Amino acid sequence: MSVYLALEILTIIVPLLYSYDRNLNFYPKLKVVGLSLIFVGAFYVVGDIWFTQSGFWGFNEKYHSGIMIFNLPLEECLFFIVIPYASIFLHDTLIYLFPKVILSRLATQALSAVLIIGLLGLVLSNLNRAYTAIYFSVAMASIIWGWISAFELLRRYYLTFCVILIPFFLVNSVLTGSLIAEPVVWYNNGQNLGIRIGTVPVEDISYAFSLILLNLIVISRLSSWFNRKSITE
Repeated sequence: MSVYLALEILTIIVPLLYSYDRNLNFYPKLKVVGLSLIFVGAFYVVGDIWFTQSGFWGFNEKYHSGIMIFNLPLEECLFFIVIPYASIFLHDTLIYLFPKVILSRLATQALSAVLIIGLLGLVLSNLNRAYTAIYFSVAMASIIWGWISAFELLRRYYLTFCVILIPFFLVNSVLTGSLIAEPVVWYNNGQNLGIRIGTVPVEDISYAFSLILLNLIVISRLSSWFNRKSITE
């Protein structure tokens, strides 16, 4: 078993085992979660293919299975299912455990505005760095979409993401070279800011933020659509 696949199994095994817990009541959402993972994952896979072909990042053959899909390792394709699924499950679990922990509307608006302005500034000042410019733009767009269509979600997500970052950093630190001889995923530092937290490029935080948030927004929209459809029927 490859290092990459082993990390993914360790990441998703607990969320899968507890998805049918009666108290958490996560299993009724599995249909919309699955659809969201497909829709959002397809967007990220296309970007991943282009970034890989352009030499902005790549994968160490020592640490993946060698099974390739559109020139991406199988494990990299699974990444867009495993990480969002585990993160969505953790987001929902935190809300279940701490239902009263929520940002005020004013704080959410202020934080959203600061993040949008900050991300816009970083994008405009780094247009020559593809990873920085593109995925900071995606993060900015996800916040704007959330502000417009899923504001109550943002009030909780800003808090739950702070917790989600902990397991994300544990997994991503290994992928980027911590605890092993070479990184599983290497980066062309000419296409990012070159700032790392340990071995993790700072852009990866934005990447994870938007990947999870977009899934949560799509799940919210799909849930509303299915609920309206069931009422009309």
